Amino acid sequence: MGGGVGPGGGAERWAGDLRAKGSELGEVKQFKMRKVDLCLSSEGAEVILATSSDEKHPPENMIDGNPETFWTTTGMFPQEFIICFHKHVKIEKLVIRSYFVRTLRIEKSASNEPVDFEQWIERDLVHTEGQLQNEEIMAHDGHATYLRFIITSAFDHFAAVYSISAEGTAVSNPS
Repeated sequence: MGGGVGPGGGAERWAGDLRAKGSELGEVKQFKMRKVDLCLSSEGAEVILATSSDEKHPPENMIDGNPETFWTTTGMFPQEFIICFHKHVKIEKLVIRSYFVRTLRIEKSASNEPVDFEQWIERDLVHTEGQLQNEEIMAHDGHATYLRFIITSAFDHFAAVYSISAEGTAVSNPS
């Protein structure tokens, strides 16, 4: 009885093939939906605008993955920068490592161009003398193509942002 349900039969081979396909599909899904730091330049993120720039501490330092580098403002507030993801993303958590930032507003845009920003999050950060501020924000409705960070005030004349981390998934490429 060769092709029946018994050992070595067609149904068992079919079930084995199905398990193998399910495993392959699971791997593909896991790869497509993996959570990554969307703000890393190595993931394709780019700082497309910053209102101040110091050649020793350029805006790109915020997304280079190096915990020792940072972007610094050059005085007067507000100061802002825009991060472009070059794809539509769903952000679940933001982590901002900074120094002397008092009030931070974050706006988002799901447009294909850096326009039509809507206010998303606003936070007053705690002053941590001699230590970096480590602000963790669980994000709701985090669909975006661009994020605009506006430092509306600081605890000193200058402020620094060491890193912006956005945990989430790429949803699609912009059309």
